[in-house]
Amino acid sequence: MSILDQLIVEIEFDARVCAAQTGRATLAPAVLSAIRRVPRGEFVPREARAHALENRPLPIGHAQTISQPFIVALMTDLLDLTPHSKVLEIGTGSGYQAAVIACLAQQVISVEVIPGLATEARQRLARLGYTNIEVHSADGRLGWPPGAPYDGIIVTAAAEEVPAALLAQLKIGGRLVIPLGAPHSAQSLYVYTKHATGIHQEKILDVLFVPLIEGFQHHELTDQ
Repeated sequence: MSILDQLIVEIEFDARVCAAQTGRATLAPAVLSAIRRVPRGEFVPREARAHALENRPLPIGHAQTISQPFIVALMTDLLDLTPHSKVLEIGTGSGYQAAVIACLAQQVISVEVIPGLATEARQRLARLGYTNIEVHSADGRLGWPPGAPYDGIIVTAAAEEVPAALLAQLKIGGRLVIPLGAPHSAQSLYVYTKHATGIHQEKILDVLFVPLIEGFQHHELTDQ
């Protein structure tokens, strides 16, 4: 069994273990196919590439991380994407989550608050041939109004509450996947579904994410 095959086995195992919480004992074959297609090693620092296909988060610099592949797969699955979906991602990081979503959706608009990360991700995604992803440097709490409305919105850092702008930019029938909780404290993954009559909230799973940074960072954060 290859290392990539082993990773897929571990993701499928985690999905079964968490099924009582997530309601999804299996993930969509298209999502698992996207995990296979996207070379995670291209999205981590050179010194971490030996661990790229391990089912765990890894540091990417700027005090940020690339999420565990199971969490990437689960959050992607929770969006319920179609080939015509337009998705907003808040927190580009190294671009890995955006690349996975781009395998399933028509367009991905990704917003990153740290300019250095945004530039690196934009260059990396272009080099790897992802033509349906836009990366912008901005305050993700404000979403990206020029592209609204969105079929799905995914937030890859924990907020203490749902930014109102994100719900406003979600289509009727659209889904927002977001971790909520205080920094370095108890956090949970939620799905918000927007209906004509209101918003439905569903708690999915306990998680641990880096905090969503408030405000646009005109200067890069110091690596830790």
